[in-house]
Amino acid sequence: QVQLVESGGGLVQPGGSLRLSCVVSGFTLDYYSIAWFRQAPGKEREEVSCLSKDDGSTYYVDSVKGRFTISRDNAKNTAYLQMNSLKPEDTAVYHCAIAPYGVQGALSGCKYISRYWGQGTQVTVSS
Repeated sequence: QVQLVESGGGLVQPGGSLRLSCVVSGFTLDYYSIAWFRQAPGKEREEVSCLSKDDGSTYYVDSVKGRFTISRDNAKNTAYLQMNSLKPEDTAVYHCAIAPYGVQGALSGCKYISRYWGQGTQVTVSS
């Protein structure tokens, strides 16, 4: 059975940092691209970042560029999203997802990296 289990969310002050983890079980992660999505109440789901399995290219929504970093550790079957300099507008439920495709050269390709999903983890940035 394929499972994605996320962790690392929580309540942080503006300017703080969190690292989200997504542990994949049931298969080997290195054959898959990775994406992170977020959804806040009253807003549509947003593609935050993704990482292509083909060449390791990464893509980020403009609002997180320079602050967030997507990465993977295939030996641990784990994907990460390092989030620095957090802002209140980053508050959302964050989901990881994977799919056995490459990313098509832009952030817009990240929405297709959605074959399997994690359960989500809440990130709240507030004073």
